[in-house]
Amino acid sequence: MSGRALNIIDVDDAGDGRVAPYMNLKDAHLAVTRGETPADEAAGLFIAEGVLVVEAAIGSRYRVQSVLATPGRVESLAGMLGGLAPGTPVYRMARGAIEQAVGFDLHRGILAACERGAGLTAREVIEQSETLVVLEDLSNHDNMGGIFRNVAALAGERAGVLLSPRCCDPLYRKAIRVSMGHVLRVAFARLESLASGLEAIGAAGFDVVGLSPAASAAAIEEVEGAGRRALVLGSEGEGLSAEGRARVGRLVRIPMAPGIDSLNVSVACGIALHRLRG
Repeated sequence: MSGRALNIIDVDDAGDGRVAPYMNLKDAHLAVTRGETPADEAAGLFIAEGVLVVEAAIGSRYRVQSVLATPGRVESLAGMLGGLAPGTPVYRMARGAIEQAVGFDLHRGILAACERGAGLTAREVIEQSETLVVLEDLSNHDNMGGIFRNVAALAGERAGVLLSPRCCDPLYRKAIRVSMGHVLRVAFARLESLASGLEAIGAAGFDVVGLSPAASAAAIEEVEGAGRRALVLGSEGEGLSAEGRARVGRLVRIPMAPGIDSLNVSVACGIALHRLRG
């Protein structure tokens, strides 16, 4: 048990307004995945789900507004929850009531509502990074989360991610979960436009490399040299746009077996980061 007393609040009613940020998460997820509504980055909050992700949130630059957990989780994770800011509400609720509130079977037993805050600017991310991954119009939250996990594992301590305006939300619950919480650790920002972003990255001295399956692109093993490098990845369907291809310093490809035209963007990101840094 942590030396600091937790602010544990027992809640019995799934409709209690104090747990409103956690309500109907399944419905919200389905609406986003069907394209009916975007993940709302202006809402001010995001949800962290699961022990590892909530632990990452507690140790991150984001303020945890509250925690919702089953009695067993509150007891077993008291030490971890002791890292919360003093007075942070820890709502303790029976599993059945939590599932009624959130709308799905919560095997992980713990959620946290966190404040997005102002976030970093693209300029700040560029200035503090030695390696950048630039994403153009990614729409899949699994891919977004996987890429952040790759960056954390393979891009070194001074790494960042920059997003084009139409990329999906990295702080969406599923993206954070797939990233194993690394979205909360890796510096990222949204660009005003891909064109202006790539111009600023190049002006900052980065070697800007676009990943493409085109036969005309150089094999990635042929890339030499060290220093600051930016890897630019296109969307799941189209890949890099014509504008993106025109604005990178060079195009590289991952050699593949005949008849295979592409890789999943998250897989390709991991391979490219490993080879470029190797």
